[in-house]
Amino acid sequence: MNASSKPRIGISACLLGHSVRYNAGHKASELCLKAFEAHFDWVPLCPEVAIGLGVPRDPIRLVGDPQRPEVVATRNPGMDLSGPLRAYGEQMATELDDICGYIFMQKSPSCGLERVKVYQDNGHPSTKGGRGAYADEFCARRPDLPVEEEGRLHDPVLRENFISRVYAYADWQQQLAEGLTRGALIRFHSRYKYLLMANNPLAYRQLGRLLGNLRRDDDPQTVGADYFSQLMQALRRCASRGTHGNVLQHLSGYLRGALGSDDRAELQQVIGQYQQGIVPLVVPLTLLKHHLRNHPDPYLNQQTYLQPHPESLGLRNAV
Repeated sequence: MNASSKPRIGISACLLGHSVRYNAGHKASELCLKAFEAHFDWVPLCPEVAIGLGVPRDPIRLVGDPQRPEVVATRNPGMDLSGPLRAYGEQMATELDDICGYIFMQKSPSCGLERVKVYQDNGHPSTKGGRGAYADEFCARRPDLPVEEEGRLHDPVLRENFISRVYAYADWQQQLAEGLTRGALIRFHSRYKYLLMANNPLAYRQLGRLLGNLRRDDDPQTVGADYFSQLMQALRRCASRGTHGNVLQHLSGYLRGALGSDDRAELQQVIGQYQQGIVPLVVPLTLLKHHLRNHPDPYLNQQTYLQPHPESLGLRNAV
């Protein structure tokens, strides 16, 4: 992205206050409309309306096998909507090639990502939930795209993780637009090393080996596609206080020779307070960045970990 652009995010239209639900209502999300509005360009979609269902309309639900349920109208169970919803998911997965994430409406038989009720012949839902038909098809065709349900985004850890992945995805798209050379791929990974270490230490080592074994005759486009897919899957794992603390210790080590004993002790104390759950992540990061301004380090200053998303979102104030 350039400095003035904002990531485009697909979103269930009802979450933006569009009256597209079966009862002609909506599920306006204060989180999306207020906290996120200034940072993203929304691409609202309602698959049920898109396939021709009216507003208001007969409710629909999932039935049958939770692994591959059918979608039927509750008052007309002979009306199978699975095909149209899945076809629209396939269509949008192809057409929305410029989005960097997708926020789905939870519990929806078309858009829910998990634990959607799947009804059985006895009229009761199965113990195992399913996934909405549209979301299932869309996600199967865009496995690397950051996706999340709006309800889960009220968890501060999940919220910070999702938004970090959205900006990483956007960063990669910008890199592809500029051209992916062997050097560009190495530099991209170098910037993401500590974010990756915080989220998934095992993948941090695996991806390091992948690029460490890169030969001069390897096609950067092919290697890059494999690298980015592994990176996005790795970043789905949420960082913990333990892994964040480990990264903070690594970063503070670069400053050891530049700081006096009092500053070093204070930084260690604040990192320890974070690891104990006394202060949020923003506290040790703020102190660390303060010292980096006074003692710049080119390698650390480029690290995405220090600012994976706009500071104004305040996402690290609650993790």
